[in-house]
Amino acid sequence: MFGKRSDGTRIRDLDGFHLIVPYVMPKRTEAEVASFEQCDVTDLMAYIRKRNEEDGVHLKIFHAVCTAIARTIYLRPKMNIFISGKRFWQRKDITLSFVAKRRFEDSSEESLMFMKVDPDMTLDSISRTILGDVEKVRKESNNDLGHTMDFLGKMPRFVLTLIFGFVKMLEYFGAMPKSLMKGDPNYSTVLLANLGSIGAGAPYHHLSNYGTCSIMVTIGTIHKEDRKMPDGSVQERDILDFTLMLDERIADGFYYARSLRITKYLLEHPEVLAGHVSDPVPVDAE
Repeated sequence: MFGKRSDGTRIRDLDGFHLIVPYVMPKRTEAEVASFEQCDVTDLMAYIRKRNEEDGVHLKIFHAVCTAIARTIYLRPKMNIFISGKRFWQRKDITLSFVAKRRFEDSSEESLMFMKVDPDMTLDSISRTILGDVEKVRKESNNDLGHTMDFLGKMPRFVLTLIFGFVKMLEYFGAMPKSLMKGDPNYSTVLLANLGSIGAGAPYHHLSNYGTCSIMVTIGTIHKEDRKMPDGSVQERDILDFTLMLDERIADGFYYARSLRITKYLLEHPEVLAGHVSDPVPVDAE
């Protein structure tokens, strides 16, 4: 039972630094780094408008970002590592999570979404999955995780303290049941916050010490900005702001930087983004 996890495979071939670092920085929030990024999505926005008009699909910039991140993680597997119980684990699946509001109102409830991305999925299939899941949640009163949190939230403080103390012990020993991890965004590869959909920016957002999620992405608004082009001309372009929070213990800055090149390339080249998650990307990331 101990030493094995349902959601990951233990990484044993580690150097001394990586063996020690979870003891030096045992908490994920002690090891998080933030990177504010911008990406030229002019061609992507034109592609989305054309596809929506001609093919009757409902692509959104958020779907494109999810696809680009999933493909990056597939091609750069260290981005899908997590640390739990002071051990390194390679996550078995690529999973994305995000929050969907039922209505754009202050008092509207929020639902937590969780989706697995398979290697044969494309931008179109990821888009359909997200739209379908969001529509389903907005029609339902709540999802399973929401019901569980509503139930737990009514318990006395000392009971909750005991429950979560026991849960943390299970997590430390790699014995967390699938039923407790299922649908929980804290156990996803990446947690995304699409703040641009409500006209907000892309702020820093902390990681969590609970669960195994090692990457947080906040997506801001798209704005116009003058950019110098390769031919020397200056054009007004559509620029997307986004911020990444990463657990620096799972990979070094060099690996992160090269991985980010793939994400940006995909967002700037929609014809490549439209392929399968497992398709290679013509970027020198090695």
